[in-house]
Amino acid sequence: MRGVAFKGKSIAEVIDYPDLSPAPDQVLIKLRSSGLCGSDFMRYRDDNPNTHNGELRRPGHEPCGEIVELGSEVKNLNVGDRIIQHHYEGCRKCNYCLTGWQQLCEVVEKKEYYGGSMHGGHGDYMVAHESTCVPLPDDLSYETGAYLACGASTAFQALKKLEISGLETLAIFGQGPVGLAATMFAKEIGARIIAVDISDERLKMAKDSGAWKLVNPKNGDVVKQIKELTNGFGADATLEAAGLSETRLKAVESTKIFGKSCFVGEGGEVTFEPTPHIIHRHLSLLGSWTFSTFGLDEAARFTSERKIPLDSVITSRSNIEEAPKAYKEFSKGAPGKFVINWD
Repeated sequence: MRGVAFKGKSIAEVIDYPDLSPAPDQVLIKLRSSGLCGSDFMRYRDDNPNTHNGELRRPGHEPCGEIVELGSEVKNLNVGDRIIQHHYEGCRKCNYCLTGWQQLCEVVEKKEYYGGSMHGGHGDYMVAHESTCVPLPDDLSYETGAYLACGASTAFQALKKLEISGLETLAIFGQGPVGLAATMFAKEIGARIIAVDISDERLKMAKDSGAWKLVNPKNGDVVKQIKELTNGFGADATLEAAGLSETRLKAVESTKIFGKSCFVGEGGEVTFEPTPHIIHRHLSLLGSWTFSTFGLDEAARFTSERKIPLDSVITSRSNIEEAPKAYKEFSKGAPGKFVINWD
């Protein structure tokens, strides 16, 4: 079978991997679509190959495909099932695992990550534990499922934490794949969306995705622009999806008194002055990291039932042999969602 390998220093190659067979509690998945995610860049750009315990690991943590073989002990899945794969695996016994949050597993040595410590979805096939398989609604495409496998459902979970309603104005900082999905979901909920980004291309995509107003920091102070759009109050809520110190600080400063701000973008550092930024403004500051298997299922059903056009922001589709080229383009900051597709 063919699959991607990160060789270090932003070099990706497609190589031959051994054929796979599922363990008793696993399934064999034929990949139909696998998304590229900004969080892959750490491994892609690292000086060293993507390995775990000295062995090369296939990347890709946004897999979506079809079950083609069952392990002998698998009971709740069938050959032919269309599934989205939740890219974490834990002990499956602790409180977090039992509620679908396997990435929070209390047994550290049991925590696994598909695309990191375990082989991921950038290959013709992959094996995965049955507990990580979430149904893909019949009316959703495989590439929409791949988008939901990480970026889109991360946005959905953050909106749930913010408890966004149709009465609110929400400013979303960063209109990459996570921010664009948040824009679509929040628009369907009824909120007014202020999209913030330095890229005019991304802002156009945000407008096409339902944003009410667009803010580009190149046109002046972000906080001032957002307050001008909100009668001087600031946004009811802000969602930060860029993971930068400046955008985190501006997200907090752009939130109105008694408002809420949620951080989704990972990495980096930020320094706040607790009294003027948070305490004296009665600000609720939240963090949101990915989602549970139940959250993934809810996001998929919401997308299906509300006809959310997530596929409208997919800008790059490649086959497995073209994946290294796609990574080069994606790593330059190209707008939209990138996926690898199979027939």
